[in-house]
Amino acid sequence: MYPALAVHSALTSQRPEVETLWVGGEGGMEEELVNRAGISYRSIPAAGVHGVGLRTLPGNIAKLTRGVSASRRILREFKPDVLFFTGGYVAAPMALAGRNIPTVLYVPDIEPGLALKFLSRFADVVTVTAPDSKKYFSRPGRVILSGYPLRADLSNWSREKATQHFGLDASKPTLLVTGGSKGARSINMAVLKHLTKLLDVAQVIHITGSLDWAVVEKAAQELPEHLKKNYHAMPYSHEMGAALAAADLVVSRAGASALGEYPFFSLPAVLVPYPYAWRYQKVNADFLAEQNAAVILQDEFLEDKLPHVVTDLLLNTHKLEAMRAAMKKISHPNAAGIIASQLVELAGEQPL
Repeated sequence: MYPALAVHSALTSQRPEVETLWVGGEGGMEEELVNRAGISYRSIPAAGVHGVGLRTLPGNIAKLTRGVSASRRILREFKPDVLFFTGGYVAAPMALAGRNIPTVLYVPDIEPGLALKFLSRFADVVTVTAPDSKKYFSRPGRVILSGYPLRADLSNWSREKATQHFGLDASKPTLLVTGGSKGARSINMAVLKHLTKLLDVAQVIHITGSLDWAVVEKAAQELPEHLKKNYHAMPYSHEMGAALAAADLVVSRAGASALGEYPFFSLPAVLVPYPYAWRYQKVNADFLAEQNAAVILQDEFLEDKLPHVVTDLLLNTHKLEAMRAAMKKISHPNAAGIIASQLVELAGEQPL
């Protein structure tokens, strides 16, 4: 949903008169954020039908059917000029109901999931984060390389401003560790196991997520006094741009945002793909590693190898600079604007 909000911001900054309706799933977690952004919100019934059990399938098909009917009602009332999808099974009913309306699809991960592959059948334009995505679509002529749409506020942060924000020492290297809003337990535990070793070579900004925060907070309190000032742990950061701008190296999962945010900040990465899901994160990590912008550390080796990998990179300034340059090379800072232009064009307006 963050890429969609970024595109909406780019669209309305150029065309303030645009009317937008956000359609999400019933009970969806996005409603609060969407309302906070000043966008009207409607919900529809939706459920996945691929890979569910036989007991669940009939109910999900019924919910999908109700979702299509609800989508048709919304389309009759709102009369949109163009539809924009960023994935998820909640988009399927709207895609079916609005198949005669011009449509733009954005694919965040390099390899599209099943829902995105389904939605691509209805899209007039498919926008992608990286050129490697084109091979996953049967009609590559419709595919446009946009890059990952970034929130405009990320550009507010310079390294100097971010260093002051966290109270960091500008003469010392800074390691950022993040696992997303919920956190990544294996990464958190590996950091705690080797915390003193990591703090010997770097200041650490550790965004833990909510699940492990109590354990991390206790470990932070038990640090020797001379190390406490170098460890900046928090369950969540409302200023992610500051954390990214301040860092010399990041350790994280390999979600789609890594394909946009790290290149934007020219930030070298140690990527630990999540091992218990489909291979999207592995494909993302492989792409960045092939560009020499990141190194991959498998989750199973994380606990043993993390301090060695981090230390090797932070002490090897030539390698780190080469990775930084490689990240910068694949940045697409105007991705949101490119996608917004496609929406305007398909709506029959003059391009932005």
